[in-house]
Amino acid sequence: MGGDSMNYDLTQGNIMKNLLKFAFPIMVGNVLQQLYNVVDTLIVGRYLGKNALAAVGSSYTLMVFVTSIILGLCMGSSAFFSMQFGRRDYDRMQQGIYMAVLMIGAVTVTLNIFVYAGMYGILAFLRVPGEVVPYMKAYLLWIFAGIVATFLYNFAANFMRALGNSLIPLCFLGVSAVLNIFLDLFFIRVLMWGVGGAAAATVISQYVAGVGSLIYCVRKYPEVQIKKENRRWDPCILKELLGLSSLTCLQQSVMNFGILMVQGLVNSFGSVVMAAFAAAVKIDSFAYSPVQDFGNAFSTYVAQNYGAGKSERIRKGMRDAVFSAFVFCAVISTLVVSFAKPLMSLFLDESSTDAVLVGVGYLRIEASFYFGIGLLFLFYGYFRAVNKPRISVILTVVSLGMRVLLAYLLSSIDAVGVTGIWLSVPIGWMLADAAGVYFYVRGSGRKKSCHITKKRV
Repeated sequence: MGGDSMNYDLTQGNIMKNLLKFAFPIMVGNVLQQLYNVVDTLIVGRYLGKNALAAVGSSYTLMVFVTSIILGLCMGSSAFFSMQFGRRDYDRMQQGIYMAVLMIGAVTVTLNIFVYAGMYGILAFLRVPGEVVPYMKAYLLWIFAGIVATFLYNFAANFMRALGNSLIPLCFLGVSAVLNIFLDLFFIRVLMWGVGGAAAATVISQYVAGVGSLIYCVRKYPEVQIKKENRRWDPCILKELLGLSSLTCLQQSVMNFGILMVQGLVNSFGSVVMAAFAAAVKIDSFAYSPVQDFGNAFSTYVAQNYGAGKSERIRKGMRDAVFSAFVFCAVISTLVVSFAKPLMSLFLDESSTDAVLVGVGYLRIEASFYFGIGLLFLFYGYFRAVNKPRISVILTVVSLGMRVLLAYLLSSIDAVGVTGIWLSVPIGWMLADAAGVYFYVRGSGRKKSCHITKKRV
């Protein structure tokens, strides 16, 4: 097997030591990614005003929904690659890479065409206020050009993580984050490009990370240099890839479509609430992103051990992972609740006190229940890795379905108002966690077995 010395074989050695060493670069990488999203929002809010901030925040929710389809396909394929790595079946891995690239590439191009063609319909669906529409259109014209870059980076990064290399994706993301901040300031403050400049900075940075990581993979990993005999379609591999990828994609899409519907509801409350929501969501995402990435790292750990048939090691890993997530979430929850107002004040100037207060209310409610989302990310990763992505979809439907339903119901009560949208989120998390515990305990109570595909010789 090719690759490099930064790969982690998670089927051996101390569980938490290796898992944390593998997870740490992923966590730092997403913190960097969230950091340049936060800086993007901060610069726009400070220099371009609350209408521009509202546009960028609403656009970000839309872009996350669109790219979640690509991310879900990449994550599902990554689980397949991890299983083959655990089985040491590198020919099958090459076939999977070949088929996954063609499949996800075709989806990416189709999505790009669709979003440009349907831009005006999307703006109408999101109920964007008239004063925000010009800003949002200018932002979307640029930001949609980054969809291909999202595919390039996420496919390469998920492939490297599947083989246990979480450091190199971090390096490319770090370069991208620094470049994005520099270009943000240059395009907005020097060239005066407005919200279009913020989007252009993001897109250029995304292509640097995407193309760079792809070149690295091709040069360093023989698995990516696909042998001629492995450039073919295998119905069994296609079925397994689709089983993992399509349901993971559905899970990501359902999750982010629910968030998009909530965004539409937020938009109906006007630009003040939109601006508050845009800033608060960035702080929120930044705060819990490490535990989300810990869940993704845990998924790789489980998939490698599932491929190797080490079910007892998986159970021990779950216990350690839950404890670690609880400790992390307790610390972060305390910090966000305590410093909610100063954090919101970073994004909005002194004249936007009403938006600051709305955002503080959001943060104090969400942050009090971060362990709920932390546990949910572990369940997502676990069920995806043991080839049960349907359960991850069920958990997502429970979480987001209740969130959307309660958001619309509670916010329609005059005495509750927009606070009802904030309260619906942790309720959805807790109900999905309860379902996750049920499915996990039910599965653990059965005879433990891992379906292992025999390695071809």
